[in-house]
Amino acid sequence: MHITKKVLKGVMLLLLFAVIVLIAGIIWLTVREYRPKAVETLTPPSGVRTISTEDTFRVMTFNTGYAGLDKTQDFFMDGGSGVQPDSQQQVETNLKGIGKILSSNSADAYFLQEVDTDSKRSYHLNEEQYYESILNMDGVFACNFKCDFVPYPLPPIGKVTSGILTLTDLHTSSASRISLPESFSWPVKTCNLKRCMLETRIPLKGTDAELVLINFHLEAYDSGEGKAAQSKVLAEKLSQEYAAGNYVIAGGDFNQTFEGMDTYPIHDTNGWVPGTIGQEDLPEHFSFAADDSYPTCRLLNAPYTGSYETSQVYVLDGFIVSDNLKVSDVSVINTDFAYTDHQPVMLEVGFQ
Repeated sequence: MHITKKVLKGVMLLLLFAVIVLIAGIIWLTVREYRPKAVETLTPPSGVRTISTEDTFRVMTFNTGYAGLDKTQDFFMDGGSGVQPDSQQQVETNLKGIGKILSSNSADAYFLQEVDTDSKRSYHLNEEQYYESILNMDGVFACNFKCDFVPYPLPPIGKVTSGILTLTDLHTSSASRISLPESFSWPVKTCNLKRCMLETRIPLKGTDAELVLINFHLEAYDSGEGKAAQSKVLAEKLSQEYAAGNYVIAGGDFNQTFEGMDTYPIHDTNGWVPGTIGQEDLPEHFSFAADDSYPTCRLLNAPYTGSYETSQVYVLDGFIVSDNLKVSDVSVINTDFAYTDHQPVMLEVGFQ
């Protein structure tokens, strides 16, 4: 009986210690929570090249998966078990591969998502600097994931500083980070993403109008309300810019499929299933520019098999374009998911 009481006391002390550590951890995460303002002014890219309404404009959107989600990887949030690649060399190899894709497909601007600048999962490499160097373009970065220590899963994600990046060599008048509605409540939100839009404004020669570029990465793992709220804020922003007489291109990772595109049916209903976004979610004068010649994203429940039948794939990435721009081409660039779980989409437009 004496031994049993000692064992019980020991267990209780361990449980008490665990509770104290948990409470202390939640307090620390709450105090250190990343709390961006509704709108933050950013330093715009330093490009000097100019364009007019007589020119065409090309922009690529590409979720780079922090150079850690190549075709060999899975991810715990998608039903896999992966948290980070096995080595820094693997991240560097992916960075070089992504850099080659970018530099081989020239554009006036690049919308990149999931770009790490100081994260354990990507071995603390500054990916923003790498992409700027490989393209010889200045960029503007908007943080959407910043946490001293993400405590899940096991082993934990750890420190994350990540965001979205717009690169261009064009002269830009201003850039801003615009917060989107949060999808999670306390305490989960303390170590979760803080989604945003990254606005970059490009003056057009011979007119007072601007070309407004909006780079975004909408919510993935909520129950649907977050994506809907974020899509509504995006739609309001588009409408405001059009009413001001501007040309508008918004693009990125919608984390939703496009209504009417059913080339790649959902066959893995046990995994992550995206919602659907349609024309009714857009304001007047806007339409989607997307392509389903190839999928733009794969499910990370397992390494990529090379087959759309045995690896679940989707079309989640694309653009929204105002009707004072004419889309001449939109196409997915097939990379066979070699270096990230997404494939880039290139858009070309002319001014009307």
